[in-house]
Amino acid sequence: MQGEKTAAVIGLGSMGWGAAHSLLKAGFAVHGCDVRPDVLQRFADAGGESCTTPADAAKAANVIFVFVVNSSQAEDVLFGPQGALETATLGTVFLLCTTMAPSATISIAERLEAAGMLVVDAPVSGGHLKALSGEMTVMSSGSDEAYARAEAALDAVSAKIFRLGDRPGPGSQVKMINQLLAGIHIAATAEAMTLAAKSGIDLKTLYDVLRVSAGSSWMFENRGEHIVSGDYTPRSAVNIFVKDLGIVTSEAKRTGAITPLAATALNLFVEASDAGFGLEDDAAVVKILARKSGAILPGVEGQG
Repeated sequence: MQGEKTAAVIGLGSMGWGAAHSLLKAGFAVHGCDVRPDVLQRFADAGGESCTTPADAAKAANVIFVFVVNSSQAEDVLFGPQGALETATLGTVFLLCTTMAPSATISIAERLEAAGMLVVDAPVSGGHLKALSGEMTVMSSGSDEAYARAEAALDAVSAKIFRLGDRPGPGSQVKMINQLLAGIHIAATAEAMTLAAKSGIDLKTLYDVLRVSAGSSWMFENRGEHIVSGDYTPRSAVNIFVKDLGIVTSEAKRTGAITPLAATALNLFVEASDAGFGLEDDAAVVKILARKSGAILPGVEGQG
């Protein structure tokens, strides 16, 4: 019989890697699954058990974290060939950490529950550094039984767990609103930095002033530094916000809400993706504004 502190993490990207690392630090036996052989090798070197299929990762786990990119991938790793549901034991807790449309989360949760599993809708926030330190924020919803069984694992990866309801759905709704703000703030940061550059303001000086002033935000403080240094190594990619702001605007249309700022930010991310920046850090949206404005920014080619 498997010990209680056995977890699987499906998807070892920026946030999934951090969660898996935090679980290892907390004494869990962790089975990690990813499609990239180099990532699996790094995970094995870090003390984890690397698995090439979700089914292999799931068969030994009491708790399974799903950290893939979108709802389509979530369905594949859960219900497809060699998916986690093929080997998961009854009563296993699935933590759905992927940012998805609330309707998609509910649909996936219902399929898992129909198969005898427990589910926590558990999207996360905080960035890759918070993930690595086990200090993510979890916006969650699910049954008391699911929470009780997943408590130790959730505590290992998070600094704050918000319980937003007793059924899957509310967690994804709140994460959607978070992503609305995050995407708009990144776009606003790009616009501010472009205007500063065109105005002849030293970007590092501006950053140092604004990060401690009323106009700052977490995204300005984090992504503004990327723009100042010209470092577009992906922590969270442009394409992530094409997806997430797409969820926002689609849900807004469905509910009748008006979201003009989200729509404008989405257009900027789509344009950046179409220009070839989709896999770069999401701060690379500034490259579109720099090109159009003729602004000179660190690390941005073809300017002026």
